[in-house]
Amino acid sequence: MHGNCHSATPVSVPVAACRHQDATMKPRVRIASARTPDGGQMVLYQHGRDFSITINGQDLMLSRQHESELDLARLGCAHLAGRTAPSILIGGLGMGYTLRQALDMLSPRAQVVVGELLGAVVEWNREFLGELNGQPLGDNRVDLKTGDIVELISRSKNKFDAILLDVDNGPGVMTDSGNRRLYGREGIQACRRALSKQGCLAVWSAEPSKKFEQLLMSCGFHVRRFRVPAYKGSKAQSRFVWVAAEERSILPPGGGKPRLPLKQKTTRNRRRFRGRRMGVTKRNMIKIGTVF
Repeated sequence: MHGNCHSATPVSVPVAACRHQDATMKPRVRIASARTPDGGQMVLYQHGRDFSITINGQDLMLSRQHESELDLARLGCAHLAGRTAPSILIGGLGMGYTLRQALDMLSPRAQVVVGELLGAVVEWNREFLGELNGQPLGDNRVDLKTGDIVELISRSKNKFDAILLDVDNGPGVMTDSGNRRLYGREGIQACRRALSKQGCLAVWSAEPSKKFEQLLMSCGFHVRRFRVPAYKGSKAQSRFVWVAAEERSILPPGGGKPRLPLKQKTTRNRRRFRGRRMGVTKRNMIKIGTVF
């Protein structure tokens, strides 16, 4: 009688409710832990068929909420449809969802470099998380690099047709202060140099950031902002993906177009007005000189 959805009397119970009850009754089991470079405590939990990773007690990744990670690959690799042998970089392995989606989209001759800072995340994917996505690290198109992602990008010039970044919590870093380099001017300029002429940069984030959008544009990118759901079927689009490219034509359709701040627009308008005013004054002076 206890621990299931059956009863002695013939009461109809919805299947979904039964599954939910079974899931909530299963314990959340701590199966592995590691330290981040900043000394934070990173823990991998399993709850039935689901997994989660926390940093200092805060949820960082949930296997049940992975739709936005799929959208990162869909948006960042959309321009590569039909390419024979594209080369892409995925910064941040996570639970492997972005990698899986990219592999499913790309040709058999594609090369996918995956950069992951934390060796523990790689081990957890091989030992526990690979079953979520059909063991994507075993695909022969994948070249796994462990270490600093900024250094990896900086060593690459005009190499990648797409760079997909899902490192930490996005520009609002949570696990490692060193990741601020990646989402700062140094990292974004390195990404631009590492992209091919027809390449694009796609960045995942848990929250919006006008400041980051301005940085992308100031580094010479055309930018589109996409709101995406955390999990399939969700009406709330609570996650964000920015897609940036030097060539406007390769950006995926849709999305919001970030604008320059009002202050910069005002400054530009003042300069234009001053220039027009000076031009008018000159013409007037010429006319006056002609009359006399």
